[in-house]
Amino acid sequence: GTVTAFYMNSDTDTIRDELDFEFLGNRTGQPYTVQTNIYTQGKGNREQRVNLWFDPAAEFHTYSILWNHNHTVFYVDDVPIRVFKNNGARGIPYPKSQAMGVYSTLWEADDWATRGGHEKIDWSKAPFYTYYKDFDVEGCPVPGSANCVSNAANWWEGANYKALSAIEARRYRWVRLNHMIYDYCTDKPRFPV
Repeated sequence: GTVTAFYMNSDTDTIRDELDFEFLGNRTGQPYTVQTNIYTQGKGNREQRVNLWFDPAAEFHTYSILWNHNHTVFYVDDVPIRVFKNNGARGIPYPKSQAMGVYSTLWEADDWATRGGHEKIDWSKAPFYTYYKDFDVEGCPVPGSANCVSNAANWWEGANYKALSAIEARRYRWVRLNHMIYDYCTDKPRFPV
């Protein structure tokens, strides 16, 4: 029922942009679930859930978000687990007009987080902790140069980062086939259109 979240947020109250990594906890002995979500122009509900193929509490792993003008890619140990393409030309909102900071939280969500709310928090095990190390952020500083965001020389806008490589695409397919357990795009009861 506890959620550990690592996320980027525009820190606005009305029309926020946000990119979420949320660890939804687990039942002892069961896989850990990571949920990603994307808010753009104040609207979220773009969740995807993946069961990790390892125990993230056993040792440190690398979690990263590549966010550029072409797509947003969520990685676990250099394996892409989520790709959200910039389809703004097709009328699909994409987070591109607001700066975002990086945040982390640990919060109570036992009404939905672990096994759909069936697994409640065992408060006798409190306090709860989350640990991070080797934290690295690369991007345009805010406030900073107004033309940094549109600078094509930024490494994250380079040719190698416009799309997944062949190896990344193969790993991404593997995750989707073997570890994805929820995708808002296929949730017809929730999103009939």
